Amino acid sequence: MIEARISKSFRVGRESAGFNLDIDFRAKGGVTVLFGPSGAGKTLTLDCIAGFERPGAGRILVEDRILFDADARVHLTPQQRQCGYVFQNYALFPHMTLRRNLEFAADRVPRLERHRRVNEMLDRFRIADVAGRKPYEVSGGQKQRCSIARALIGAPSVLLLDEPARGLDAPLRADLYGVLRQVRSEFKTPIVLVTHDLAECLELGDEMLILRDGRIVQSGTPREVVDQPANVEVARLMGLYNLIPAEIMALDPARKSSRLRIGESEIQGPYFPGHLLGDRVHLCAMPSRLSAVPRLGRPGPHQIAARLLRITPTANGTRLEFDNDIAVECAAPDPQSAKPNEEWFIELPPSALKVV
Repeated sequence: MIEARISKSFRVGRESAGFNLDIDFRAKGGVTVLFGPSGAGKTLTLDCIAGFERPGAGRILVEDRILFDADARVHLTPQQRQCGYVFQNYALFPHMTLRRNLEFAADRVPRLERHRRVNEMLDRFRIADVAGRKPYEVSGGQKQRCSIARALIGAPSVLLLDEPARGLDAPLRADLYGVLRQVRSEFKTPIVLVTHDLAECLELGDEMLILRDGRIVQSGTPREVVDQPANVEVARLMGLYNLIPAEIMALDPARKSSRLRIGESEIQGPYFPGHLLGDRVHLCAMPSRLSAVPRLGRPGPHQIAARLLRITPTANGTRLEFDNDIAVECAAPDPQSAKPNEEWFIELPPSALKVV
C-alpha cells in the first residue's frame, strides 16, 4: 500500500517557468501507472517517493511506514526508504560488471546469502550468461533487465519505474513487458510506473492516474479511463479519439436518440443522459469506429460531409485525415476513389459516439 499526498512548488525564474505539483493518491498493489505528457510531474512524483526530492508539504507512507511527513518533520534519506528505482538511463555503474552491479546493491545482505541471491537474480532475469560483462558490452534489453534485478535484489517495499521501455525496439519492449508481468506475479512488490505510452498503460497497469500540469485529472483502471475520458483535456492527452464539436438539437429518451448539429450538418445520435437541448458538447469517436465513402448524392442520417486532406498508410490499413481534425482508420481504400481535396461522407454510427 502506498499513500502519497505531495505538494511541491518551483518558483518562476528569469529563464524558467514556475511549476506546482499537488497530488493525492493511494495505490493498493499491482502496477499503478502515472500517465501524462512531458512536464506533468510524473518523474518528480517518483523522486519525492524515493527521497531524491523533498516536498514542501504532505505525507508519504509505504506499507504504513512514514517516509515523509512535513508536519512531523520526517524526511527519510533515499537509503532508509527501501525503494527500488529503475531510471530512464538504467544508471548501472559503467566500470562494474553486471554481477558486480547486483553485488553492490546487495551489500547489506550477509556474504553467503548475497552470493546466492545474486545468482538467483541473474538466472531469473536471464542475464547469467553475460554476468561478467560491463553495461556497454551488453544489449539495451539486458541492461534494462539488470537494472530491474538490481532494484529488486534488496527486497524493496516499492518498485519505481521511470519510462522503462524508453528507447527499446518492439521485440525488446515485448520482452520487458514479460519481465514486468513476472515481477508483478512473483515478487508481489507494489509498482509505480511512469509512462506517456498509452499502450503500456493498457498492457501493464492495474490503476491509472492521469497527470496534467502537476494535478491528477482522472483515475481508474486503464480500461475505464480509455472507455470514458473525464473531459476533453483527458481525451486529447490519450490521443485516441476524434473530438468533434456539436450542439444538441433534440433529445428523445423514449427512443434513446438525439439530433446533433455538427457545423452545417445534422445527424441522428444516441441519447445523452444528463444533457439538455442547446448544450454544446464534444463528441468522442475512435477513428477505427468510423467509416468514410466518396461523396455521392445526399448524406445519410449519420453522415457529415468533409474534405479529404491526406491519406496515410498504417500497419493495419489506411488513415484518412479530413478537415476539422477528423480521422478515419480503415482498410486501404480504392486508390482511384481516394483523392485529396475531394469531399467525402463520414459515417458517425450512434454506437461509436460518446460525449465529454
